[in-house]
Amino acid sequence: MINVTVFRNNNQIKAFELSGHAESGPHGYDLVCAGVSAVSFGAVNAVLTLCETDLEIEQGSDGGFLHVTLPDTLDYQVMEKIQILFEGMIISLETIEREYNQYITIQSK
Repeated sequence: MINVTVFRNNNQIKAFELSGHAESGPHGYDLVCAGVSAVSFGAVNAVLTLCETDLEIEQGSDGGFLHVTLPDTLDYQVMEKIQILFEGMIISLETIEREYNQYITIQSK
């Protein structure tokens, strides 16, 4: 199962973590894993490119782990853009969760 944890402070996303494997299909044909990966890496790449900011990114060597932390000091407008992009990511992940909740779970802390 893929576990998604969103870390918030004052209702703003400060970090998020994805861990585990969906195992909803054979390796290379796992649609849940592919969807979660596309959504999460797409959002991270969008933030890096459109917001021109660095993120603290940790990845597992064999996949199955992604932890992203936002910098503490960000301009207000940049933070607003990042929040919109990552909230969009969460909405997309929740859409996957609604259809495939036996393979993915999302929680906020």
